[in-house]
Amino acid sequence: MPDWSLRAASADDAHWIAELRAVVLHADLERLGRFDPVRVRQRFLSAFDAEVTQVVVADDRDAGSIAVRRAGDAVWIEHFYLSPELQGRGVGSAVLRSFLTSTAAGVPFRLNVLQGSRARALYERNGFIVESEDPVDVFMVRPRVSPHA
Repeated sequence: MPDWSLRAASADDAHWIAELRAVVLHADLERLGRFDPVRVRQRFLSAFDAEVTQVVVADDRDAGSIAVRRAGDAVWIEHFYLSPELQGRGVGSAVLRSFLTSTAAGVPFRLNVLQGSRARALYERNGFIVESEDPVDVFMVRPRVSPHA
């Protein structure tokens, strides 16, 4: 597995992360009949919040992102993207586990993933279960874990 770390995102990161999102989601959105090259970027840019976003740095270069925000009684994982050359090499699992073990112990984690995405297996390996789904999205939850478990 490549060496990796996290750094705080800044407003300057928004555009390259939007490009990464377009690359990472392209095949799944295309398969679902939902790929729009402008919308995939604009949707991210309109929701980007540097205060809750971390940049994944692997082998000394910016290679991904993850946003983690508290909303109500849960912690939402959003905008978790890794460069294709890092996928399947353990970085995503390590990044995800770092948040699952250090963020808001005792509350559930929530996220959504596109139908048919390979990322779903990553989330299932880390304790997420399907809560609901529609033709495009699968909504998953990792039930709260007792801090003493």
